[in-house]
Formats: sequence, C-alpha cells, structure tokens
Amino acid sequence: MHSAKQNLKVQYYVTVLSIIVFLLKTWTYVLTHSLSVLSDTLESIVNIVATLVGSYSLYIASKPKDKDHPYGHGKAEFISSAFQGSLIIGVGCLIIYKSIDSFIHPVSLHNLDKGIWLLFTIAVINIVTAYWVIRLGKKNNSLAIISTGKLFQIDFFTTISVAIGVLLLILTGYDKIDAIIATVLGFYIIYDGYKILRQSLAGIMDEADMALLEEVIFEINQNRNQNWIDLHNLRVIKYGSLMHVDAHLTVPWFYNVNEAHAAVDDLTSLIKNKFGNTIEFYIHTDGCMPFSCAICTLEHCEKRTSPKEKKLEWTMENVLLDIKHQLK
Repeated sequence: MHSAKQNLKVQYYVTVLSIIVFLLKTWTYVLTHSLSVLSDTLESIVNIVATLVGSYSLYIASKPKDKDHPYGHGKAEFISSAFQGSLIIGVGCLIIYKSIDSFIHPVSLHNLDKGIWLLFTIAVINIVTAYWVIRLGKKNNSLAIISTGKLFQIDFFTTISVAIGVLLLILTGYDKIDAIIATVLGFYIIYDGYKILRQSLAGIMDEADMALLEEVIFEINQNRNQNWIDLHNLRVIKYGSLMHVDAHLTVPWFYNVNEAHAAVDDLTSLIKNKFGNTIEFYIHTDGCMPFSCAICTLEHCEKRTSPKEKKLEWTMENVLLDIKHQLK
C-alpha cells in the first residue's frame, strides 16, 4: 500500500513537470517556427494527457481488494499504459504527416540561437526526470510509472535530436534537415509507442512473462530445499504492481499439515526476498508418489521405497506442466 501511495504522489509531480516542459517547448516553437520543435511540442501534449490518465489509473490501482475485485484493481495500470502507448503512436503518425507537408510547403525559421538553448534546458529536465521515475517504477514494480518514465525518456531523445538538428541547420543552412529529423523522430516514437502498447496488452490478457518465470525458476533452483521434491504447474501473473504466484509443491507424503505449511513458507519467503513483498501466493501441496523416490533429495528418509537416482533440474519445460516430476 505504501508503494501505491508513493506511485500516485510521483505521478502528480510528473504531471506538473509535463506542463512546465510543454510551456517551454511552446515558447521555443513561437520563437523558431521549427517543425521539429512543433513535433516535440505535440509530443508533450500527449505526455500531459498520458500522465493525467496515469494518475487516475494509479488512484484506482491503489484501492484495496473488494468482493467485486478479489485480485485488486492493479490491472487499471495496464489499461492506462495501453492508452499511453496508443497516444504515442498517434503523435508519431501526426509528426510524419507534418514532416511530409513541410517538404511541400517549407516554413521560414527564426531565432534558432535562442531556441537551441531552450531545447538543451528541456532535454536536461527530461533525462533527470526519466531516470528518477523509471528507477522508482522498477523498484515498486509499477508498469504505469515505468511507462510515464519512458515518456520522458522518449522526450529526452526527441528533444536532444531536435536540438542537434537546429544546430546543424545553423551551421549548414540546409533547411530540409528540420523535416528530415522530424520524420525520423516520428518513426522512432511510433516504435516506442508500439512497445508500450504491446506490453500493456500482454498484462491485460495475462500473457506469461517468460523472462520473469525464468528468473523465478532460477532463484528457486539456486536455493532448493530438500523437502521440496518437485514444483509444477507454476503460474506467475501480474496485476499492476502486484505479482500473483500459483504453483503445486510436492512434499513428502507423510508430512503433517504444519510441516507441509512450513515447506510452503520457506518457498514463499525465498521468492519474496528476491522479488519484493507485493506478491500474492496460492501454493497447493501434493504428497509424493513412489516414483518420486528416484528424484527425491531428502536425506535419511525412512519411507523411501527405492534409491535416489539423480537430482532433477527444474526448468521451464517441467515446472510449467501440471504433472508431478518423474524420470523417464
């Protein structure tokens, strides 16, 4: 809950910064009449809308679970990020359109020397904000905050590119540089918007995060408890900043309820220590079967019916299956 409130507070600060950056860019465009600066300014309008939507989504996501939303409201973050990605793609298309139009109807530029200093100032604001916001988003496992940080990161690259373009224009006098840079930026913005939209839709559709699954499996493998005979039917789903882990853990069949519960606690503590406390677990325990003896690492087991043959490595192939492990 603390991280949710922190995310919401950060989003408010970022919204104010987005408005300041937009006003600075508007001033720069009024001074220069540069198309690439106009493109950069239009992107800032998207940033303002996106951060406002992001703020509302984080407010919704911070609400506690209720009877209508037993898994919480975390997916509001994915909807917000999808909206942000769509807006970014729209801006990219608009920038390309304006760039093509400028080739046909050139616009005279003014006060480029003053404009370039304003652009470099804006770029510094953007990169400092992006670094801070993305770092916090990763710490709090919030896609909405990371997406907002990405907006400022994109804004930094576009603004610094525009500044370099204006500098080249001053040095060379070649007026088509402005439109060329704006076109390149348009395609870059579309690509980045697509990546944000793709990741958001994956979260909405509960698509498996294979990279995250590999991390979880690797961490468990490195710290396996001998009481964990096998782990199967593993599922990892993200609900905004909340991660939900569902799995079946096979323990010795003769364990009582308390002993089985202790084995589950060891597993959940291991995952929390690595991935943070915003994790919800549903771990089902299974009793081992006679064929489990061949892979069981439990020492001094009086109930063993056959000797251990080998330690079976847990991988993406066997941990995701809904079946107890056994040697073929």
